[in-house]
Amino acid sequence: MTLHQDLLEAALRIADSAYAPYSSFHVGAAIRSASGNIYTGCNVENASYGLSICAERSAVAQMISAGERTISAICVASDGGVTPCGACRQVLIEFGEDFSVLLVDRHSRQLERVWQINELLPGAFRLQ
Repeated sequence: MTLHQDLLEAALRIADSAYAPYSSFHVGAAIRSASGNIYTGCNVENASYGLSICAERSAVAQMISAGERTISAICVASDGGVTPCGACRQVLIEFGEDFSVLLVDRHSRQLERVWQINELLPGAFRLQ
């Protein structure tokens, strides 16, 4: 079992719950908080595309709703193991500046790549 195997499995499981009737692109995200708890989320599409919710932000909302504020790792499961969109990158970096972003392919169930969040969003916007 790899270091983040439980996170990978949680992301794969929740991706199956995605509501994606328009794109058929199911995404699941699993966040490990600083306390070690795992929070999951899936994408939820809407006929008005701009109202769709990404899996990563759904998982962040679960973590915040539970009273936690720090991400120690996130795994995103999708077709091909794609990276989070720009909006999700900005939201994620709000809750940690140095954590791993694991990308897994839903079909092969293989880890495609591991990034650090600051590699995905160098020079992130911050209100100081």
